[in-house]
Amino acid sequence: MTDVADTRVEARPQSGIPEFLSRINTGKLLTHAALLFLVILWTFPTAGLLISSLRDKDQLAVSGWWTALTTATVQEVTRLGTAEDQIEENGQFVIRGNLFGEGDNKTLQNFGLTANTLAEASPGDSLEMRDGGAITVEASGDFAWVSDTEFTHTRGPRVFYIAAIPPRFTLENYAEVLSANGVGRSFINSLTVTIPATIIPILMAAFAAYALAWMRFPFRGLIVALVVGLLVVPLQMSLIPLLRMYNGIANVFGAEDGKTYLGIWLAHTAFGLPLAIYLLRNYMAGLPKEVMESARMDGASHFKIFTTMVLPLSFPALASFSIFQFLWVWNDLLVAMVFLGAQEDKLVLTGKLVSLLGSRGNNWEILTSGAFITIVVPLIVFFSLQRYFVRGLLAGSVKGG
Repeated sequence: MTDVADTRVEARPQSGIPEFLSRINTGKLLTHAALLFLVILWTFPTAGLLISSLRDKDQLAVSGWWTALTTATVQEVTRLGTAEDQIEENGQFVIRGNLFGEGDNKTLQNFGLTANTLAEASPGDSLEMRDGGAITVEASGDFAWVSDTEFTHTRGPRVFYIAAIPPRFTLENYAEVLSANGVGRSFINSLTVTIPATIIPILMAAFAAYALAWMRFPFRGLIVALVVGLLVVPLQMSLIPLLRMYNGIANVFGAEDGKTYLGIWLAHTAFGLPLAIYLLRNYMAGLPKEVMESARMDGASHFKIFTTMVLPLSFPALASFSIFQFLWVWNDLLVAMVFLGAQEDKLVLTGKLVSLLGSRGNNWEILTSGAFITIVVPLIVFFSLQRYFVRGLLAGSVKGG
């Protein structure tokens, strides 16, 4: 017996791989690594946009978001005042001002009178000016150009300087966007469009999905096939006919302006209903048949079964479609421009950002904070409902009845 046992021990393969490593599924490991890579890859732009929207506008204009914690250096030039700006003090003539302007978060490092002599003087030093007198510049950018004789120049000389911009995070960008640029109004307009355009198709699709899943009536299968066929109809193909039909209805009722919120609600409802009915019908068809039959045997009507049993059980599917519809409507620009136009009082957030790109394309602080405002609401919606998302989506995609 001892010899046999020893022989078995010696015959055991010695691969040199620890036992816990041999149990690792290589395919799953690669899948998880790929998913982690994609998550990080898509998180970087969002994180960069958030950091940029909180940075000081001076530093944002000269450096990337990855340098947000370091001091940036910038070389600039400014013109001094003319003879009209001089004042007389103690028998001397003085022109005062600030090289940076009001509200700038900069600190002077060096300055000079030409581009080649940027480091000619340090803060607190004085330089002789060609137009007479001498200029002294402090680290804050405040300068005093003093002369014993009266200034007569009509064009201010240039001063070149090197300034440091320390890291600073602020909410001033958001305050400026929401108050002074009409983005706040557009934000409310987007909510006005998105919330009803998400709720209305859900309500309509839920009733239709229950009827197609649990009620028996003629041509039910044909209606289901029609709904599936509508899923492949491009938005661009149906947009113009829908708009013409809507304008015709508006003219019949004497509406002077067909570009109303009701029009865009109906448009988004029409575009979202096929997917909503398809997902909800397949999900509801997979609910336990025994529960429905016992409820009907107890005398419950279809409406009571739908409201008390089917709707609560279908919440994952409802949440899945809500995310889809909300994100699509919130980020939409084409349908909004067609049904609402470019009216300032009805312009949605995506349309407002497009106009900002044209009018204030150099103001990065405006664009970054405005762009992050557009994504923060969808992020809140998605993370609030994401635990139901995959479950409802998969159930609505593979179940059928």
